Amino acid sequence: MAAFATAADLEVRWRPLLPDEQAVADARLGDASAIVRSEVPGIDDKIAAGEVDAEVARFVVCEMVKRTMLSGPDVAGVSQTSQTAGPYSQQQTYANPTGNLYLTKQEKRLLGARPKAFTIDPTPPAPTPDPLNWWELG
Repeated sequence: MAAFATAADLEVRWRPLLPDEQAVADARLGDASAIVRSEVPGIDDKIAAGEVDAEVARFVVCEMVKRTMLSGPDVAGVSQTSQTAGPYSQQQTYANPTGNLYLTKQEKRLLGARPKAFTIDPTPPAPTPDPLNWWELG
């Protein structure tokens, strides 16, 4: 299935991409689209029926890829850094240090994903009474 967005769509919403970034962006846009299809079953039918705007799907997929491309190769796996020089210090915490593709709660709402609710009954089942003896049937 086709991705919901192209590298050109990402450039319009973010910044011009270098030639090597365009290939990475196209691959990640396809991956992000697959994740959206997994999280929102029937999204293609919903777009065709007008229940979900195609522009919203394009926006969400671009945002997912932008987050992962912002992490960059030099921060992979780093969640926090700290530098100190004399009395000065600088600290940074990275929002997506491993470059994961994910949907935020807001993006799921925009796509019409419904929360998957379930219940768990913590009480044990009631004991079954002993069967009646034939003489107690009376």
